[in-house]
Amino acid sequence: MSGASALTKGFMCSLRFNAARSSQLLQIQSCTSHRRLLACTQPDAGEVKPLDGIKILDVTRVLAGPFASMILGDLGAEVIKVERPGAGDDTRAWGPPFVGNESAYFLSVNRNKKSIAVNLKDPRGVKLILELAEVCDVFIENYLPGKLAQMGLGYEDVRKVAPRLVYCSISGYGQTGPMSHKPGYDSIASAVSGMMHITGPEGGDPVRPGVAMTDLATGLYTHGAIMAALLQRQKTGRGLHIDCNLLSSQVACLTHIAANFLNAGQEARRWGTAHESIVPYQGFKTQDGFIVVAAGNDKQFVKVCKVLNLSSLAEDPKYKTNKLRVQNRKELLQILSERFSEKRTGDWLGKFEGTGVPCGPINSIQQVCSDPQVLHNDLILEMDHPTAGRIAVPGPAVRFSDFKIGRPTPPPLIGQHTVQVLKHTLRYSDDVIDQLLKAGTVCQNEVH
Repeated sequence: MSGASALTKGFMCSLRFNAARSSQLLQIQSCTSHRRLLACTQPDAGEVKPLDGIKILDVTRVLAGPFASMILGDLGAEVIKVERPGAGDDTRAWGPPFVGNESAYFLSVNRNKKSIAVNLKDPRGVKLILELAEVCDVFIENYLPGKLAQMGLGYEDVRKVAPRLVYCSISGYGQTGPMSHKPGYDSIASAVSGMMHITGPEGGDPVRPGVAMTDLATGLYTHGAIMAALLQRQKTGRGLHIDCNLLSSQVACLTHIAANFLNAGQEARRWGTAHESIVPYQGFKTQDGFIVVAAGNDKQFVKVCKVLNLSSLAEDPKYKTNKLRVQNRKELLQILSERFSEKRTGDWLGKFEGTGVPCGPINSIQQVCSDPQVLHNDLILEMDHPTAGRIAVPGPAVRFSDFKIGRPTPPPLIGQHTVQVLKHTLRYSDDVIDQLLKAGTVCQNEVH
């Protein structure tokens, strides 16, 4: 190749490189300008929620499913709750206490939802649910495995009309397996999973946790699984089936208790308020109540002894390390218990203030609901219910910097939104809606 040809070729390559570079810079500038334009046109923080535009068809009742769908509703999803005409969700009858005609139990886990009353024993009711599935993003159900399939609403049935739908099934033990045919109840799953075996006073009988923790854990797993499935659908363009169940949720939550047995053959037992591996780490009776003190390391134990004016204990060879304290648990706890019983809970809390030792009172629910930190965290949520008047329930546990979970809609009456959903979501005509109402396929609860 001649020198002139080489020069010409080099010049042309330079031109192509510079053109490509200019094009790349223009694209970057265009993207930057586009991002700036979007930033300028974005709604104010607090107006947009993560699940705005997502529709949830909620065919669950009682606690695990409604708890999950309520969290999704808090995050902006439109939740359409399907209930039986007349009776509705089982928990509507779980009382006393009742607020007006509504059970406090139902009110606690059903905010931010629309209720439609549909007779699923009527083929037209089943057809209606399938039509809703077509326009929804998520379908949640907690029927006995196989029951909805018999009605034409199983995963395979729904997938045919809504291939992008996330279908979530909640059950007691899973969709398959030797126990899958059994109904799921929190107390039974809590027993079978070992949760009750490790809950209760030392040397005493097994105890059911004060709230339905197995149901609630399943609801939390369900909410997280649905969020993950929506992300997966965004990547693949396809829906999928989620299997959540009470047994799996509670066994997964055994964490180190199960690991202790699986890896060291150590069977768990009940410890009351105490910790099997850390001492002192438990509740102590005071003159007027209880205080929980958690000395998680040797330095904190020294501080506990100083507060109790028992500094000699910190120097005792039997208690120098946590391992030794566990070995000599009974004698040490006897000494500490006697000292804690000499003062009131508030007095001890004052003495521990600023020491860095984790401690706190065992509060009644009345004390919890007036606790300054609980109120600061906006954990008491108030709403105006159409029949019960002003109500209050525990609010969302998580806060976000970019949006607020405020202004909730109150738990609905049975079928309060039936006509609204049929008209605006399914575009049914007034004549068709009237026919369904007269036939008893659906019911509408008028709010005055």
